[in-house]
Amino acid sequence: MPIAMARISIAHSLILDIPMLELEAAGLKAMIVPEAGGIVSRLDWLGPDGRQHPLLRPSSDAPLSTASPIFSGTWALLPFANRAFGSVVDDGERRFLVPSNDPGGGGTIHGFGWQANWQVLRYDRSHTVLEHRRTDGPDPYRYRARQEISLGRDGMTIRLSIENEADTALPYGIGHHPWFPCAADTRLVMRAAGALVFGEAFRATGQQSFDDGGPYVAPKPFRRDEVTAWSFLDWDGTARIETPSTGLAVTLTASESLNCPVVWAPAGADFLCVEPQSHAIGAPSEPAARTAAPLKRLQPGETLEGWLRIAPEALAPQRQP
Repeated sequence: MPIAMARISIAHSLILDIPMLELEAAGLKAMIVPEAGGIVSRLDWLGPDGRQHPLLRPSSDAPLSTASPIFSGTWALLPFANRAFGSVVDDGERRFLVPSNDPGGGGTIHGFGWQANWQVLRYDRSHTVLEHRRTDGPDPYRYRARQEISLGRDGMTIRLSIENEADTALPYGIGHHPWFPCAADTRLVMRAAGALVFGEAFRATGQQSFDDGGPYVAPKPFRRDEVTAWSFLDWDGTARIETPSTGLAVTLTASESLNCPVVWAPAGADFLCVEPQSHAIGAPSEPAARTAAPLKRLQPGETLEGWLRIAPEALAPQRQP
């Protein structure tokens, strides 16, 4: 139903004084901040042990700012995911510059959706639809993007789409950027057919194939004393994050259109990122990444779609030796 007619319960942040949407269903509770890039700022689950488990790294009490990427929750990546080095978009047919927004320098990071004010089109207790349109700018990107976020017994599902509203064909990509809590015993299990080979600053120099499914086929502690960075190719669409010390497992699934996830974490971090996306790191600007998994060229009026789901599960108690 239109938002003006919906039965809406909108909380207001005491810190930010900006509207927040609260969704709740099946023991799940999500907070969404449309004005801060449409971010799902937290997602909690009431487990069978009676405790509230954070499924995503919750936003801190500090004011949310879209001046730089927010290291919590999950938020949309579009009209391309990850990095456009030198702020260049070049799909081999057309080359243009986009505004630089990487606080660390070096170009444009994660597109523009994470910095946008998303409009609320629909809202009820367990479901919302947000929209972001880009109608001007120094580059040719003009688009309509939507996020449909719902909670249910199968978890939180986010359906993401972007429609090319420019008068010319343009290269597009989409994705989402979840930040998951990571304890000392947290382990990641997932399979992929290959990955990019990185040179300096995560710039692709080629690609590699995995005969055995890659580095996370067998469960082992994820946290390392050095940066973890992967741009996987031909992922099978399922990643499982288990933390025995908290009794929690989180399963991330995604559509085939988002089969190029990035796995990233700084050295020793208390979080890990598994980012389902439609193309490889650097595909907007790097020939080697474009060869491995390019952006999708959309004609005017064409749409690129995908979905991801985050589902909790209680782990069986560990047996003591």
